[in-house]
Amino acid sequence: MSKIPSMSPSWDTSSFGHPADISLRERSALGDHLAHCGAQRGPLQTLRNGADELQGLLAGRVITSAVVLTLLFGGSWLML
Repeated sequence: MSKIPSMSPSWDTSSFGHPADISLRERSALGDHLAHCGAQRGPLQTLRNGADELQGLLAGRVITSAVVLTLLFGGSWLML
């Protein structure tokens, strides 16, 4: 006879039955780490984040973006 598996999810955590909250010491260490990593990235990361945001904005409006870019390039070409 085969055993029917339980339908409830089964997994183990490292909290061992205690609430899985982050301690103040861990939160402080994480904040320090993120500040240190952010300082190392510098302006190049800011530029990349801006490019990602612009790409996300344009990707949602492909047709509108194509029309606007065509009008801008066409208008600048006519002004020459």
